[in-house]
Amino acid sequence: MSEDPTKPGGQGPGDPPAQPKKQPRSFWKELPILIGIALVLALLIKTFLVQAFSIPSDSMQNTLQQGDRVLVDKLTPWFGSEPERGEVVVFHDPDNWLAGEPTPDPNALQKVLSWIGLMPSAEEKDLIKRVVGVGGDTIECKGTGPLTVNGMALNEPYVYPGNTPCSQDDQGGQFKVEVPEGHIWVMGDHRQNSRDSRYNQADKNHGMVPVDKVVGRAVVIAWPVNRWNNLPVPDTFDQPGLDPSSSSAAALTVAPQGLALAGAVPLVLWRRRRHNGATEARAHTAG
Repeated sequence: MSEDPTKPGGQGPGDPPAQPKKQPRSFWKELPILIGIALVLALLIKTFLVQAFSIPSDSMQNTLQQGDRVLVDKLTPWFGSEPERGEVVVFHDPDNWLAGEPTPDPNALQKVLSWIGLMPSAEEKDLIKRVVGVGGDTIECKGTGPLTVNGMALNEPYVYPGNTPCSQDDQGGQFKVEVPEGHIWVMGDHRQNSRDSRYNQADKNHGMVPVDKVVGRAVVIAWPVNRWNNLPVPDTFDQPGLDPSSSSAAALTVAPQGLALAGAVPLVLWRRRRHNGATEARAHTAG
């Protein structure tokens, strides 16, 4: 019995021949494509979003330990945001700060994985410190401290236990500097074991780090697992009066009120005299 071409599944005389169903690709054929997509995504994330960095020294103890892996936010600077006081930042060596430091020699696999961001960067020309001053700030250390920013003493609970906020030496531990715009002043939390802005004042930037050398802000300790933690800005940098523009801003806030009062007094006196004059005139006419 022939098949009825009007029924579903039937094929009419003028219809094209039925196409065989496509067989799905095997997993092994799709695996290279998936790996390629994963590598591209990892590279994009590393380039524009976050990147892992390894802590090479003890200069940021106890906030960071040697061997910690931190994730660095690279996205925020793309929107014009500049480093702020209290942030822990990764930056490229401004002017040979790492001279004489040993440089690891990663193998080929480590180089590839670090290039795509799946391992901490193999680039050993990067440093990590805490931002203490930004453009316009005056930073000063006298004796053993405290460290002052724009004349305000900082309470620094993150400084390594047993260290003093300032170092008493003639190599840079005692200083008073003004940070130019577009630069930051950085210091390690392990104050007596950190070659930071203090000890690089003879370089071309006078110890300052140009903002365009900053890779990004370290936001979280990702490894080892037992040290998972975020890296917030300490409350000490939120104290009122720390910003040098705060006093002028306060003056600008008060000034319009004072001007309004000064302008109102003559107006009130003029209206009062006018009212008293009109009253006297009416009384004279009535009399």
